[in-house]
Amino acid sequence: MLGNRPWKMAVGATAIALLAAGCSGGGSEDTDATSKSIVIGIGEPQHLIPSNTTETSGAAVLASLFYPLIDFDEKSQPVEVGAESVTSDDNKVWTVKLKPGFTFSNGEPVVSDNFIDAWNYGAYGPNAQGASYFYERIEGYADLQSVDPDGEDGPKKAPEPKAKTLTGLKKVDDSTFTVTLSTPFAGWKSVMGYTAFLPLPKAAFSAPGTIAEGFEDAMVGNGPFKMKGKWEHDSQIVVEKVADFKGTAPKIDGVTWKIYQDQKAEYADLTAGNVDVQTTIPIESLAAAPGDLGDRFQKSPSSSFAFVGFPTFQKEFAKKEVRQALSMAVNRQEMTDQIFLGSQTPATSFVSPAVAGYRENTCGDNCKYDPAKAKQLYDANGGPKKIQVTYNADGGHKAWVDAMCNQINKSLGIECTGVGEPKFADLLTKVEKKEPVGLIRLGWVMDYPLMENYLGPLYGTGGSSNYYGYSNPAFDNLVKEGSAAPTTDAAIAKWQAAEDILADDMPVIPLRFGQNVFGHSEKVKNVHVDIFTKVDLYKIEINS
Repeated sequence: MLGNRPWKMAVGATAIALLAAGCSGGGSEDTDATSKSIVIGIGEPQHLIPSNTTETSGAAVLASLFYPLIDFDEKSQPVEVGAESVTSDDNKVWTVKLKPGFTFSNGEPVVSDNFIDAWNYGAYGPNAQGASYFYERIEGYADLQSVDPDGEDGPKKAPEPKAKTLTGLKKVDDSTFTVTLSTPFAGWKSVMGYTAFLPLPKAAFSAPGTIAEGFEDAMVGNGPFKMKGKWEHDSQIVVEKVADFKGTAPKIDGVTWKIYQDQKAEYADLTAGNVDVQTTIPIESLAAAPGDLGDRFQKSPSSSFAFVGFPTFQKEFAKKEVRQALSMAVNRQEMTDQIFLGSQTPATSFVSPAVAGYRENTCGDNCKYDPAKAKQLYDANGGPKKIQVTYNADGGHKAWVDAMCNQINKSLGIECTGVGEPKFADLLTKVEKKEPVGLIRLGWVMDYPLMENYLGPLYGTGGSSNYYGYSNPAFDNLVKEGSAAPTTDAAIAKWQAAEDILADDMPVIPLRFGQNVFGHSEKVKNVHVDIFTKVDLYKIEINS
């Protein structure tokens, strides 16, 4: 998942695998020291419809509003949460049984149709949902996609898809449904832990397959909190505890998700006690944070991966040799030491150490700092004399992007400039439209703990977060073969072969593997930020 906080990219994404001085808008009603509600800083979400939420700020809010079928334990193994059971005899047909008694915050019971309707909406091509890719394995997905109508006569209106619903989704009864995949996939249970597989109530739809106007600003979920009022864009989203929630009950009464355009302003609010958790301490504050916060300055494992993507559809970056040269012009170790004070690790692979199948230095010489070789290769292949790296200014990336550009300028004798886009959501919108933004600062936080999640969404043809237009049929085939493999070891072997193709093609410049570097106020305790960069809302408590 794309990240828009600094460290899924990933906001994670990470986002995600993406920071807050323009300051947010008005404060919460529940920020006084005696309240059992807390304040957590985020960036402005791009979307809140689950099938369209592919960055970490939106995902954080949804984690408070929804109770997923599947979550993950401390060993990243899938465990049933909203599901009573998820089973399969052949890894192709999966049966999902729901736990009884759950309702949405508007009182609607949670039933099979809520999942089927939400997933069908997300998979239907004309709805243009950002996470539509994640339904691709379900039988019938191809029939829900429009064929590109552009031809020699220019753009034409896209024809309607052959179908509006997935043949692979079948209701058995109100508490049971089946998911049939087009090919077996042993990791499917983990995939269903992703945000795109949350349910939607009947109230979400004004007609079958049509989201009701205004619903996204007043989301109704099946989780431990419900929205209090509406999404106040660029200011805050306030959620309050649901009475008599049937699942695990949080120890806090609510959360104000306070939206920042600048992480430095968020940090100032953290040290002043106006923010209770900041999930990413800004680069500029890393040196001061231990003194400012004491033992409230903390670190935890993360799945984040920071990188810069090439717009491979632009001719100046079409040659892999140009991309290789730019990667060799970057001194990753110097950047992590000087800018991040060692809080992150130089990345010389495309897959995080957080997942099985990770190998060190898969990038080889292409990720080794070698300015002389980089310049020779760059000049020989006609690399552009000027480049820009666009980043989201609300993610605190200016310092390291400028440092990277200085390294590139020195190594290659060209002009590299960092350009800030005010909000991550705006940056994503521009790259989705293929507007000329140069190289793209991105990050990733895993959606589910499989090596494939660092490959298919980011580099697969049509991948949900493949914003740079990379396409290699051999890579696509290896990812698919891995997904269809009968054992985990066989799958990893295929996925590693796919990663080897990336190491040659270099569609992105791997930069850093991160860890969560976060802080909290004196008001709270038991603060945990998980491997997905989310605050664990079930563990956090108010100090007595």
